[in-house]
Amino acid sequence: MAGNREFFNRRLHSLLGVIPVGLFLVQHLVVNHFATGGEESFNNAAHFMESLPFRIFLETFVIYLPLLFHAIYGLYIAFTAKNNASRYGYFRNWMFMLQRVSGVITLVFVAWHVWETRVQAAFGAEVNFQMMENILSNPFMFWFYIIGVISAIFHFANGLWSFLVSWGITVSPRSQVISTYVTIGIFIALSIVGVRALTAFI
Repeated sequence: MAGNREFFNRRLHSLLGVIPVGLFLVQHLVVNHFATGGEESFNNAAHFMESLPFRIFLETFVIYLPLLFHAIYGLYIAFTAKNNASRYGYFRNWMFMLQRVSGVITLVFVAWHVWETRVQAAFGAEVNFQMMENILSNPFMFWFYIIGVISAIFHFANGLWSFLVSWGITVSPRSQVISTYVTIGIFIALSIVGVRALTAFI
């Protein structure tokens, strides 16, 4: 019974990391990338997202609750995981370890980002270009955001590889090699989007 629960929790954790949390990450990066078009471009995109119908419901049940489960269970996995070198080899063992490390870094970053933006918005602050410009004008915060964003993107891209394996989509060694290159490409592409967005605010 405990084994079945563990299996179910790991599958759910993996699924939520891609859908909806991973998709939200991609959407968030795309919206932020509007900053490269200037202040008005970003503010219009942010206002559009703020104006979505049922926004509170969507944020709660499509973002925050799935993210909370993924984060809490992810911490459990990170601190109880055993080395898997014998199963996947040297490169995948490093990816396995970096997945756990990036998960912890991402959790710290996301918690701080939510505090600086969503929580402040609840107290009346406006989430706009100027808010992000003020945050990122501090060099320490700029590099904190760079590390946090790249960590989150790596965690998503590498987690996508694991998702494809654990859900039986990439079973053969060849398909796993192909998915490795695909997820590396996703990591690079999204990292460029994320870093460009951050630099646009300064």
